[in-house]
Amino acid sequence: VQLQAFGGGLVQAGGSLRLSCTSSGRRFTNNGMGWFRQAPGKEREFVATVSWNGGSTRYAESVEGRFTISRGYAANTMYLQMNSLKPEDTAVHYCAEARGASVASTAAAYTYWGQGTQVTVSS
Repeated sequence: VQLQAFGGGLVQAGGSLRLSCTSSGRRFTNNGMGWFRQAPGKEREFVATVSWNGGSTRYAESVEGRFTISRGYAANTMYLQMNSLKPEDTAVHYCAEARGASVASTAAAYTYWGQGTQVTVSS
């Protein structure tokens, strides 16, 4: 299984980006999915997670109300809509597939990870 995250880029504070995650090898229809990020010099942190059917979501407090996680109509796609971006959102963003079907906010709950996409927000 290979996950690929893309859609990052450079944006001014207050702007928006939409990240996408796709899977090659198999569909992650029955698994929860999540986004994590890692800024330079910091540990990887949880951003958002969605359950297998999209019915449940959970967000880090720092992005609540600004980011929206969703699953695509295609079984192997996932998105992260990021609005009102702040300089502190600057990080490499990773998508991941959980072992279980529900939401999960800890990295240990995830089996497969994408390579990451850089998001840079200028002030």
